Amino acid sequence: MSLDPWLKVTRPDDGETVGYLEPLSADYSEVQPRNLLGHPVGAPSDFMDGEDRLVDRGIGELAGRWHLRDAGADLASGVVILEVSPDGIVVSHADLAKAGAFGRRVTVPWPDLAGTLGAAEGGGV
Repeated sequence: MSLDPWLKVTRPDDGETVGYLEPLSADYSEVQPRNLLGHPVGAPSDFMDGEDRLVDRGIGELAGRWHLRDAGADLASGVVILEVSPDGIVVSHADLAKAGAFGRRVTVPWPDLAGTLGAAEGGGV
């Protein structure tokens, strides 16, 4: 899948990227809003609704605890996101990261279209 047609959505007040709009129609009249991880944010919508949804949602979810599918025992209690870039989504042990000792780091391909990262209770999407 080519990500070239995805449009970056930024907050108007500070220019921070808050997600992407994946076109579902050639003229972008129907889009799938996606968060910074590439996960869908709700149902497909028109362009303006999708953009508003992403701006309103923001990026706070990235600070939450996440579950890593097929994680080893050392990461089974949850991970935190350390970095999101086209090179990948870098995660590490959630509890160790709070203490500043990150432990093993795992890189999940970006965007996470396979759903390798899932929301943990009280955090994530």
